[in-house]
Amino acid sequence: MTINPVEVIRRKRDGLRLSTDEIEAFVSGAATGLIPEYQTTAFLMATYFQGMVLEETTALTRAMIASGRQVKFTDSRPKIDKHSTGGVGDKVSLILAPLVAALDVDVPMVSGRGLGHTGGTLDKLESITGFRVHIKIDEFVSLIAKNGLAMMGQTADFVPADKLLYALRDVTATVECIPLITASILSKKVAEGISGLVLDIKVGSGAFMKTQKAGEKLAKSLVAVGTALGLRVRAVLTDMNQPLGLAVGHSVEVLECLETLQGRGPTDLRDITVELAAHMLVLGDKSSSIAAARAMARKSLQDGTALAKFGDMCRAQGATVNVVRNPETLLVSPHTVIVQATKTGYVSKIDGQALGTLLVRMGGGRQKTSDTIDHSVGFRLHAKLGSSIEKGKPLATIYFNPEKLRTEDLTPDAIAREFAAAFSISGTKAKASGLIKKVIE
Repeated sequence: MTINPVEVIRRKRDGLRLSTDEIEAFVSGAATGLIPEYQTTAFLMATYFQGMVLEETTALTRAMIASGRQVKFTDSRPKIDKHSTGGVGDKVSLILAPLVAALDVDVPMVSGRGLGHTGGTLDKLESITGFRVHIKIDEFVSLIAKNGLAMMGQTADFVPADKLLYALRDVTATVECIPLITASILSKKVAEGISGLVLDIKVGSGAFMKTQKAGEKLAKSLVAVGTALGLRVRAVLTDMNQPLGLAVGHSVEVLECLETLQGRGPTDLRDITVELAAHMLVLGDKSSSIAAARAMARKSLQDGTALAKFGDMCRAQGATVNVVRNPETLLVSPHTVIVQATKTGYVSKIDGQALGTLLVRMGGGRQKTSDTIDHSVGFRLHAKLGSSIEKGKPLATIYFNPEKLRTEDLTPDAIAREFAAAFSISGTKAKASGLIKKVIE
């Protein structure tokens, strides 16, 4: 179908419903360069303000999938993935994928990099020396056949329309749009060749969705469109009012993943991983109940099978060191500063976004696309929400790079003060909020 891009933009600007043909033609034109970026940007902004109905969002997702190559599996083993909307200290994928794969469910995972104040799975994996995240689709399929899991970045021929739209959204203030978020997430997931998807919708101060209401709205959109596209989908709303686990950074987070894969690690990280694994196992028909699936997941963490599967993935994707046996090969900066509590009481609030933003300024994230991430910097928390703390006692250890601080005109004392300001301490202990807020099917 031939379209007039200006007319499509005008119709969406005026709140009119676009046809499937109009959406398919516009996305195809944008992806191939026939429609210039300034018109694509105008379309994104019109969609941001006017939204889309379910049929439009489904058509947009299908058109984005059709813009590139799709993964095809020839075997009948279940293929289930997980997607997180992102948060501070969210390292779940590195534990979850090998855990579920160890229980005979294949996990093909196309992952992303850090966005804004949140870290990215690919960036964490690259703190492991030699680990290759840039692999071709054929190798991706072979690795899954061999090990039951693989993690890769988006290739040039994999949903190229999303790569373009995502980049434009990032620089035109159109990221926070539920139809565009839905199409971006699901186009990549459906193109992976999976049959089921568990969504981890993070809500709270360290997430993009600050409220449960906003999280539920996104979850319902993802479940509805995913179902329309033939996926079995569940969305789990989880708490992100504080960093997940105790480590925030790259190498420090991988170290925490290794601890958790050994049956240790922070309780909140372990519990969320087990919960998401249970839903993946049910979708993969490995268990008929969530309770039984949770027990299977906990056993895999305790008996070492999940850890062994993580090691298999690292070796298969080029890691030149055995981080399972030699975790000390993960680079963590020797330069540290201890953040002390400014008063006695209970930790009542943690501004996760402020901590994530501070990490980016320290070199642990990108302020522009050409930036190189310093995997050695990060934080290790010594107190979390509800913790009792005395004035002068440690809140956290910060691992920093002195050279990076100089380029940002920061000092160790300044980052310690900025970190401490993200913590609120009160005289009464606040009631703990649950990790799992809601499940939407």
